[in-house]
Amino acid sequence: MANAKRPSKRVAAHSPGPTVFVLYGATGDLAKRMVLPAFYRLAIEGLLPNKWLLVGNGRGDVAHEDFRAHVRDVLATFGPHPDSGPWRWFSQRLLFAGGGFNADDPGSLLDVVAQARARVGSDAQLIHYLAVPPAAFMDLTEALGRHGLAAGARVVYEKPFGTSPEGFGKLERVVHSVLEEPQVYRIDHFLGKEATQDLHLLRFANGLFSAMWNREHIKAVQIDVPEKLGITDRSQFYDATGAVLDMLITHLFQVAAEVAMEPPASLSADDLQAAREEVIKSFRPLDSREVVLGQFAGYRDVPGVAARSRTDTYVAARLWIDNPRWRGVPFLLRTGKRMAASEQRVSLVLREPAGPLTGLPSDANVVSFALSGAGELDLSLVAKKPGPTLEVEIATSRIRLADLPGADPLPPYVRLIHDVLLGDRSLFTRPDGLAAVWKVAEPLLSKPPRVASYPQGSWGPAQATRLAEPGRWLLGQ
Repeated sequence: MANAKRPSKRVAAHSPGPTVFVLYGATGDLAKRMVLPAFYRLAIEGLLPNKWLLVGNGRGDVAHEDFRAHVRDVLATFGPHPDSGPWRWFSQRLLFAGGGFNADDPGSLLDVVAQARARVGSDAQLIHYLAVPPAAFMDLTEALGRHGLAAGARVVYEKPFGTSPEGFGKLERVVHSVLEEPQVYRIDHFLGKEATQDLHLLRFANGLFSAMWNREHIKAVQIDVPEKLGITDRSQFYDATGAVLDMLITHLFQVAAEVAMEPPASLSADDLQAAREEVIKSFRPLDSREVVLGQFAGYRDVPGVAARSRTDTYVAARLWIDNPRWRGVPFLLRTGKRMAASEQRVSLVLREPAGPLTGLPSDANVVSFALSGAGELDLSLVAKKPGPTLEVEIATSRIRLADLPGADPLPPYVRLIHDVLLGDRSLFTRPDGLAAVWKVAEPLLSKPPRVASYPQGSWGPAQATRLAEPGRWLLGQ
């Protein structure tokens, strides 16, 4: 039976103060799949403020009761199921402001926000979450300033933050004409993954990894995110975006920076952000000859996709980092839809050691991080096969981080929204790093290679094999 009382499963190190959370695009796909389920998970975990309200915003004229029924249906479909947590307590704190919201017409949002502040306190922290297409970011930002909702507020922008170098610059100017940088939270949910955070923790807390984290010991890095899923539920967004904008210059570049950054002065928000963004400035601009684009067979038959679409659903790229730690080490980045498997993996391929042994198995020494779920650490090494002769074999070991004592991982959107509630920006991107990302991507965007077709259920276009030479892609081989 649903519980009407506030849960208290976790004991948080810091408790957020009174908060009014405004969710733009509250009935859209992203809100349904990610934001509303994450917010309810926070309720189940006892990580929401003592006083809070969530105000959904959209064009339709929806009654509060109807919005609550909508949220219940969303949770029943995408989870956590409403009956698994404090639904009654949660639903009483959901409101809806219809009529849209823009600089000329605020709809009913100002009135509903005023009602919400009257309930939780006039000093409540105001958080705006823009779960809308990127094209709407500028208009909504200008409207926040025009209607007095920007001062002291925190604003969460979904990715991509701009869809071109020019668009990024224009959006950045609008954002900073209304908001101060500490108010801005540019979300990239890959940075909120437990295993992504373990990349820097395991490296900096363990001498074994810290000592080998450089070009002397690592010959290649692979960041591989194939997906079996297609794009049916978001075809119009995807056909206007593609794999390069949706995944490469957002998630994969940020994970590459997480792997490659220099040791920060501390693990504080400012120092972590600075280290991550600084190494992005050393990324060499992509060479289109070192990029393979693909589109899965049958993509154009998906409803909502243009009949002659050339949108890429696959991208593989060889990235170089021009600094002393990584010079000459290829970072191989790959992602695609309708591929043979779904994985999220970072692999560091170690160099073969100099010494008396020859003919060792190729690419046998690998340190690999699985980014999905709570994460895993996989080690692959060469060992002597027990027996009377000197025969070697590849041995593997796996550490499941969820098996650590007391492990209770949070999904990435849950973690990141909680960080917004606390005002912690350490896992969010900064404008200097994003500006550098667009410089890296510009040659590819201005002169992309031909988009090759690949069969559904495959590992993508065969041309991508050459990017890993003289090595190989570890997945799918």
